[in-house]
Amino acid sequence: MRVGAGKRAWHGLAPVLMLVGALTACGQGQDGEKNSKASAKSSAVAESGGTSGTVAESGGTIGADGSACELPVTFDLARQWKAEAIDNGAAGSEELGDMILRQGPVAAVCEIDAKPAGNIGFLRVFTGAPGDATTRSVLEAFVADEGKVSAEKYATFKAGGLEGIEVEYLYTSELLDETKKESALAVSTSDGPVVLHLGGMDTEEHEAMLPALELAKRTLRAA
Repeated sequence: MRVGAGKRAWHGLAPVLMLVGALTACGQGQDGEKNSKASAKSSAVAESGGTSGTVAESGGTIGADGSACELPVTFDLARQWKAEAIDNGAAGSEELGDMILRQGPVAAVCEIDAKPAGNIGFLRVFTGAPGDATTRSVLEAFVADEGKVSAEKYATFKAGGLEGIEVEYLYTSELLDETKKESALAVSTSDGPVVLHLGGMDTEEHEAMLPALELAKRTLRAA
């Protein structure tokens, strides 16, 4: 499988797969599920403020040795979000050529699912090999490799002694012919670059999950 084609196919199919999962979960009663999800969303908004720049309630820390995902950084997870490691080999190695979860110079190593908290989407963590690339160039390459993107807005941030770059942009799915908002941020560590990416079923879901990304950003520390 070619890297670019495989990765784009995975990314393009992600909204479809999330929708299928959401519809399957409705099998025991669509009205009850809708009410439950609405209640969960209302709770999340109440805890975080529900607007960009607000912070979700912490449900624990990820990244340290012994956690669900051992990473070059640690950060707080939003309450009820569930983390699971992705076995992607040695992130940044040449052997990742056929991996569909590679994007730009980094590869996915951890997937944090928002469904237990009532949203449809993931916060994914990507890591790469140490090198001379700047944090900005790593993030730009990550975004460029996503496919059809536009309206990128970059900004710098500092957290826990780390200096990072964040970006908000629009992604248009060639498969669905729909455009949605996505966000990502990157930091550099002695073990290589780390990228956190927040997608979502659509822009509404993405914006509802932004407090979780803000929590992760504000609590980032080198592991």
